Amino acid sequence: MSISSAPQPSATETATPGGLRDRYGRVAQDLRVSLTDRCNLRCTYCMPAEGLPWIPTPEHLTVTELLRLIKISVTQLGIRKVRFTGGEPLLRKNLAEIIKHTAALRATDGSKISTAITTNGVSLARHAPQLADAGLDRVNISLDSLDPERYTRITRRNRISDVLAGIAAAQQFQLTPIKINTVVMPGVNEQDIVPLTEFCLRNNLELRFIEHMPLGPRETWDPATMVTATDILQVLSKRFKMSPMETADTSAPAELWHATSTNDPKLNGTIGVIAAVTQPFCGNCDRTRLTSDGMIRSCLFSHSETDLKSLLRSGASDAEIAQAWSITMWNKPAGHGINDPGFLQPKRTMSAIGG
Repeated sequence: MSISSAPQPSATETATPGGLRDRYGRVAQDLRVSLTDRCNLRCTYCMPAEGLPWIPTPEHLTVTELLRLIKISVTQLGIRKVRFTGGEPLLRKNLAEIIKHTAALRATDGSKISTAITTNGVSLARHAPQLADAGLDRVNISLDSLDPERYTRITRRNRISDVLAGIAAAQQFQLTPIKINTVVMPGVNEQDIVPLTEFCLRNNLELRFIEHMPLGPRETWDPATMVTATDILQVLSKRFKMSPMETADTSAPAELWHATSTNDPKLNGTIGVIAAVTQPFCGNCDRTRLTSDGMIRSCLFSHSETDLKSLLRSGASDAEIAQAWSITMWNKPAGHGINDPGFLQPKRTMSAIGG
């Protein structure tokens, strides 16, 4: 039987403990939870300078609702990793409380689950102590340039010193491994590829270069001019000896390389390149996404969502919620379709979906 003609599962099959399966054999074990669509930066590739129409506060999940959905995902649906995103997750009140309750959960096999946040780092120095105390395991921090002028031009805010302080605080409180996320854009920050690599290698940070995806203002993305993973590796190979690395996590989106500076062999470490557009990793994707207003998305680029918030607020049982979640994931598409002729960018931007 071909994958495309696989039968729809029964109610029991879609909501059994241990897995959020789809028709293509993938099992979602990584939950991305958006805590807010708001952000204190205005990155050019993410949103317009004036910001966006924010989701009204009453439409966001309450802490109680959020924790109930996370518990269902972990204890009934096989989630093993929970990453909090936004917008900017550090803007969410009660973040430490949310992390504390999440970190206390145990997966269906009794093991500890992994907790992480993706943040712009602006207020991380202030929050790091309480987040570490709450049980947060690690952080990903967005940093697209080390040059203060370029950083300000990209983010429309002069906050790079705060981000660097946040990185230092994450190291101090051992929120490791610390991954630095960098989106490379043509004519914007290509010159930062080598300096950022040297900075991360020198400071024991795991750099991840990410191809620019169509999830912000529509006029900011052009597939004909984007900086590809191949372009990035070509730049790196001029200054570093690049050796491919294997990873035990086949669902991880980054292609890993061991980089050694040709000028200083002592300067070496791991670099990741995420070719989400030119070399999609959809076939190994293990993610499911919960938006801050309670919608389940099976894919970053989905054009449909499942409303779990309405189920919550209408008195649905945990089993009913788990079933709705399972059916959504069963119908996950084979791929994001960015390179298809009929591709349409989702109506929600990245800040409203959650990274």
